[in-house]
Amino acid sequence: MSIASARRIESGQLPVIELVYASNIISRRQRAPVQRLTFVVLVDNQAYDKRVEVRWRGEEGDWQTLAAKYTAAAGGNREFWRAEIELTLTDTRSLAGNVQFALHTSQHGRDVWNNNGGRNYTIEADAGVLVGANHPVAHLEFNPHIEPKQRILPISVAVHGRATHVTVEWSADGWKTRHRTRCSLSRRHWDQTELSNARNPNQYAVGVWTARLRIRDAFRVEYAIVAEVDGRQQWDNCGGRNYIARRENFKVLILNLHCYQEKDQFAKLATIARAIQELRVDVVCLQEVAEHWNDGAGDWASNTARIIYEQLPQPFYLTTDWSHRGFDRYREGVAILSRYPFLRTEARYVSLSHDVYDIHSRKVLMGQISAPGFGIVNLFSAHLSWWENGFRTQFEALRAWADRRHTRVVTATLLCGDFNVKAGSEGYAHIVDKSDYEDQFLKATNRETFDAVFRRRAKQWQSQLANDGRIDFILMKRGSKLRPVAAQRVFTGESYGPVSDHEGFLVEFEPL
Repeated sequence: MSIASARRIESGQLPVIELVYASNIISRRQRAPVQRLTFVVLVDNQAYDKRVEVRWRGEEGDWQTLAAKYTAAAGGNREFWRAEIELTLTDTRSLAGNVQFALHTSQHGRDVWNNNGGRNYTIEADAGVLVGANHPVAHLEFNPHIEPKQRILPISVAVHGRATHVTVEWSADGWKTRHRTRCSLSRRHWDQTELSNARNPNQYAVGVWTARLRIRDAFRVEYAIVAEVDGRQQWDNCGGRNYIARRENFKVLILNLHCYQEKDQFAKLATIARAIQELRVDVVCLQEVAEHWNDGAGDWASNTARIIYEQLPQPFYLTTDWSHRGFDRYREGVAILSRYPFLRTEARYVSLSHDVYDIHSRKVLMGQISAPGFGIVNLFSAHLSWWENGFRTQFEALRAWADRRHTRVVTATLLCGDFNVKAGSEGYAHIVDKSDYEDQFLKATNRETFDAVFRRRAKQWQSQLANDGRIDFILMKRGSKLRPVAAQRVFTGESYGPVSDHEGFLVEFEPL
C-alpha cells in the first residue's frame, strides 16, 4: 500500500526531499547475521529547524519511523541527511528482509512526502545499493571529516548502468594542482567488505566502484566524481559545490592551574580533562603545575598535569618541568599535553635567577610536534613574572630562544601561557613594539582592534583594550603559516565552570 500522498511537483520545480541512495545489506561478519539499512536523502534547506525521516517496513513488520541526521551541505542550498538501522537475527526476531520505504520532511510546520509517486520505494534483502532517479552516480558513505592521523581517503561510488570508467578528480591545495584517481569495480565487493551475498553490479544495474586517495597530510581535500556510463559522462559533484573533506582545526588551550589552591581540586582536574576531550583540543599549555615539594625531590603521583593526562584517551603525550617552590609547599612549573608525539622537548630558565626558592625564577618549556595537515609547530609554555619583577628580561630571553628554534621547516611558533601583564599594559606594549609576536585570541575575536594594535599601531591603541583584562595569551610569530579562525573562554560559568583563578583560552587555527 501507499502510506502517504506525495506533494504535487510543479513542472521544473525541484522536489523538497529526494532519494540519493538506499542500501540493504546482510552482513555475516559477526556470529549472527546483521541486516543494515541505510538511507541517504537530499533535502531543500528551507528552515534551520527541520525534521527528516524515513518511514519503512520489512516483510513481516509494521511501519516504522527512522530519524535521519544531518551529514553535510550540498549545492543549491540543499543538505544531505542519513538514516541507518542495524537488525540482528535472534531466536525471537527475524531480519526485515525486503523493505518498502518513503521519505518525509517537516519544515515551517509543513509536511512533505516523497513516496515514489505513490508506489513507495522498495529494495530487496541483501541487494546492495539502489540509487535515486536523479542520482545515477552517487557518492557512498561521504564523510566530511578527516581523522588526525589519516593519510588515505577511501571513496565508494554507486553507478547505475554500464560504466566503463569511474574517476575521482581531486585537489589538496585549492585546485592549484589536480589529481585523477581511477576507481575499480570488484565483483566480490560485498563479500570482501561484509561477507554479504549481494552481487556487484546487482539486480538494479548498480555497481559499486572504489578508490583510495593518497592525501597524506593534506588538511583539506576537494573532489568530484565522473563516470562514463553507456557512452555518456555523468558527474557527482555534490550539487555543483564539490565534495570537501577536511581535518579539524588545530586547537590550542592555555590554562594556569592555580597550584593546588582550588577547593574540590581533583573534581576540577577531572573537569579540565573532560573539556580537553569534548572540545577535541590538540595541545594544552599549562602553568602553575604543582606537585608536593617532598624536600625538593617532588612527588610525581601528585603532579596535576599527570593527573589530567591519566584521564585523557590515549595516545596522548605529556612533557613537564618545574622552576621554583610555590606556596611554600609545591614544586611549581609548566607542562604541555599533546595529541601528537613530541619531536623535541627543551626546558630552560628565561629569568636571571635560577634559585628554586625565588618565585621569580621562571623556566619555560618548549615542545615541538608535527600535526597532520599543519606541519611542524613549536610551542612554548610560559609563566613569566610581572613587569616590575623581570618581565622584560624574561620575555626577551624567551623571544630570542623561540626565534632560534623557528627554522625553515617550522610552520608556526606559539608562545603560550600566563605572561602576568595585562592586555594594553606597558608589558603588553613591549610585546607589540619590540617583537613580531601577535595576540591570536584578539585576532580571532576582534579583528578591528587587532589591526589597530598590531598592524596600524594606532594612536592610543591601549584604550581599546582597557576592559580586556587578560594576562594569558597565545602569541604567534608573524609569518607563521597558520591563521586563527575561532576562540573562546573555556572555564566560565557559561560553559564548564571555574576550575582555577584563570579562565583558560582556546584558539582554533587553520593552515594558510
